[in-house]
Amino acid sequence: MSTFSRPRLINMTPRKTLDQNKIHPTISPSVEQYHSDIVNQVINAVEENEAVVIGMALNPSVKRARKLLEKQGLKVTYLEFGGYGSMWRERLAIKMWSGWPTYPQIFIKGTLVGGASDLKKLIINKAI
Repeated sequence: MSTFSRPRLINMTPRKTLDQNKIHPTISPSVEQYHSDIVNQVINAVEENEAVVIGMALNPSVKRARKLLEKQGLKVTYLEFGGYGSMWRERLAIKMWSGWPTYPQIFIKGTLVGGASDLKKLIINKAI
């Protein structure tokens, strides 16, 4: 069983995002609703599952991440959104929501831990 605990961050400032009052009211609904169905699917999966890997077809890092998590005794939920040439808009919406720039995106107990190489470092350092 996993002993994952949320790491304590020191001297971290939140990533800057465009202030809501700097978005013109006529486009605000488009910004708020950009692939919101996909983002809500991801949010629900992250809230309801022990470990979630979000990825895309043909990405070898996805398979490595899933295997690493399973070796840690975690039940893995996998969400796949297209491949290198498809569903890029949906994946962009997920990146905008999470703030993580690459795939896979890995969540453990609701916390984004990064990608496959970040997961491997956490395991090596016994942080999972």
